[in-house]
Amino acid sequence: MNRQQEFVLRTLEERDIRFVRLWFTDIQGFLKSVSVAPAELEGAFEEGIGFDGSAIEGFSRVAESDTIAKPDPSTFQILPFESEQDGSLSARMFCDITMPDGEPSWADPRQVLRKQMNIAAEMGFTCYVHPEIEFFLVKSTETNGETPVPADTGGYFDQAVTDDAPFFRADAINALERVGISVEFSHHEAAPGQQEIDLRFADALSMADNVMAFRYIIKQVARHNGVRATFMPKPFSEYAGSAMHTHMSLFEGDDNAFHDPDDELRLSKTGKSFIAGILEHASEISAVTNQWVNSYKRISSGDEAPRSAAWGASNRSAMVRVPMYTQNKPASRRVEIRTPDSAANPYLTYAVLLAAGLKGIKEDYELPAPAEGDVARMTARERRAAGFRDLPNDLDYALREMERSELVADALGEHVFEYFLRNKWREWYDYQAQITPWELKNNLEF
Repeated sequence: MNRQQEFVLRTLEERDIRFVRLWFTDIQGFLKSVSVAPAELEGAFEEGIGFDGSAIEGFSRVAESDTIAKPDPSTFQILPFESEQDGSLSARMFCDITMPDGEPSWADPRQVLRKQMNIAAEMGFTCYVHPEIEFFLVKSTETNGETPVPADTGGYFDQAVTDDAPFFRADAINALERVGISVEFSHHEAAPGQQEIDLRFADALSMADNVMAFRYIIKQVARHNGVRATFMPKPFSEYAGSAMHTHMSLFEGDDNAFHDPDDELRLSKTGKSFIAGILEHASEISAVTNQWVNSYKRISSGDEAPRSAAWGASNRSAMVRVPMYTQNKPASRRVEIRTPDSAANPYLTYAVLLAAGLKGIKEDYELPAPAEGDVARMTARERRAAGFRDLPNDLDYALREMERSELVADALGEHVFEYFLRNKWREWYDYQAQITPWELKNNLEF
């Protein structure tokens, strides 16, 4: 038993923890959990916890259903919520999913991201990520298909608003900090009920774990405040959707590989090729970074959501932005990818973004000219004339692009690639089969 495992067992005893929740994520990004008593944890460290993988979306076939969850002691945290029954505490750990022979599961999103991080490490890089996560607070999510009601009437950076949860952000930040998730900023976003919380940078795998924990904790804090939180990309037709703007950087040891003090933008050749890789493969990775039918309502509406594979310095209408706040600070040189939304699977999203950027570096992609104006306000003809390729504007288009992509197939692995496509095509066909209120309102008289 290693020191981390010993620390976990000792903490459970000292803090009188009653249950430990072992967390993992399915291919779509839904959080899964199994609770174990502390007395069983030593065995779980040694042998893992067996479960029926065929019962989890995309994990395994019935004939190969034996699957094992092995808790990662480095992710141990005591949850910030006490039991309503007896006030007892519980803890959680993320798990790596393996097969009975000990080999990593081909369906585990954590393993998909870890593979890309290992490729980066072979090239001498460590990838760091810093997401800006937007979401809505609404009075209820049980609306029977009707539009929800925002929990407040606030706007961008509003300090004081009349709402149903005035202490939500303070409670949320306290809860996040208690489980080791460092928060950099928080504020009210532009739409009524819309919030943004930015997490302090961490390596890509740790951050993907943090995003999964973030979504769980935010929903719990919202409930405790008498409202509900939703990470649906665009729940309101009249307001901007919720993004997960993702800042990425590569470090070589202690040195930021994206920084060049002699460049006008302080952006190195490595950083430029990384951006070029993401732009080149933008349409192919779109179905992963924006995985839901609803995701494309946000993309097609504009409102600072990127429509084309373009980049710019400080340009929030571009897909990739080079922030210029602290351009002379080497450690801060990074790129911001603005396509991902808050309902993406963070493991798969970071994996395909990293894969695209690394391919740009490996193959020395050339970065095109930056976008100078507001790309969102350009017509399609103007965007084509400027050399910008439009991003997919619906899930059907995105899936067709993904099906042709060797990069995404390699990044996700055959099993996840095939299952993801199969699952998302089913979602698209189900969506197409619906008769919407808009159609009935506009076509019923014919």
